[in-house]
Amino acid sequence: MNSIWELETFYRKRDMVIIGSGFSGLWTAISIKEKYPEKSVLIIERNTVPLGASTRNAGFACFGSLTEVIADSGNMGWEKTLALVKMRFEGLQKIRKYFKDSEIDFELNGGYEILNNDESLQQLDTVNKKLKEITGLEKTYFLNQKKIEEFGLGKSKFLVENPCEGSLHSGKLLQKLLEKCNELKVEFLFGTEVKNIDENTGEIEICLSENLSVKSDQIIYCTNAFSAKFLEKEEIIPARGQILLTEPIDGLKLRGTFHYDEGFYYFRNLGSRVLLGGGRNQDFKTEETTVFETTEFLQKHLENFLKEVILPGQDFKIALRWSGIMAMGSEKIPIVKQLSERQFCAVRLSGMGVALAPKIGEIMAEMI
Repeated sequence: MNSIWELETFYRKRDMVIIGSGFSGLWTAISIKEKYPEKSVLIIERNTVPLGASTRNAGFACFGSLTEVIADSGNMGWEKTLALVKMRFEGLQKIRKYFKDSEIDFELNGGYEILNNDESLQQLDTVNKKLKEITGLEKTYFLNQKKIEEFGLGKSKFLVENPCEGSLHSGKLLQKLLEKCNELKVEFLFGTEVKNIDENTGEIEICLSENLSVKSDQIIYCTNAFSAKFLEKEEIIPARGQILLTEPIDGLKLRGTFHYDEGFYYFRNLGSRVLLGGGRNQDFKTEETTVFETTEFLQKHLENFLKEVILPGQDFKIALRWSGIMAMGSEKIPIVKQLSERQFCAVRLSGMGVALAPKIGEIMAEMI
């Protein structure tokens, strides 16, 4: 049994409990505390550090590539697509307003997309016109062929540049967000799994074990791909992203973040190393999982991609391999909504959580 000291401090009733301490959980807590400083906010995280997608991604400060924007507009129409682009654009600006670039290794080296046919280039002007009201740029996307040689991507046919995208250090950003939460007196229970949730007329009871629970007025699920347990009615499809990182490469020419094949492949330089992820469209079914593993099939496939597209004719060694779990659906719009009188969720960020979470936190603070 727990002592009176524990029950009246760590496990006392809170105004707001957030489940999940990734980007969306932390930004949501920050937005709520800034809007309602008097509210007590507790974040419950089942791992010792934030896991899922936030610490396991490729560190893209993601704006989105040309073919992705075109594909999204075909799938869900321009209105939703532009709303999503705007959220990402403003989310990245908000990150840079809160933290110095040097604190989170933020680099605005530009985003690039490799294209092997000119089909999507036909729509370049249309897309740029639509995006101008968001970015303020005449050309958010433009062809930059001379950089193909410069980056050593000789086998690629077209290179589209986008100055709005950058890269950052996901771990350092999370640490900064945790510091900000501590400053705002957000409290945490790490290494604590939520077993069950009961909503009663007056409050929510969050069961942590057989004889231990925390009560709260409201609860927000920020559990992204791991939400199926709590949100059975929502369309949340887990999508594992496998990643590899090379040892340093002498004279590496690559600078910036790169997309290939509608964003199914993504790579960047990390100093003089190459970080490459993706390829789940080669094995969709296997990668629809919440299991953190790398598979021999996809890792070989990624190594092959390194050999053929990124580092043709160069030697490289792999230093690290890992995977992160994203959440997808038939549409890219995140699920940010009220589920019942006292329950809310902000989930399914389609691999764009770094850029979306700062804005999703604000929407949540309005909603509660």
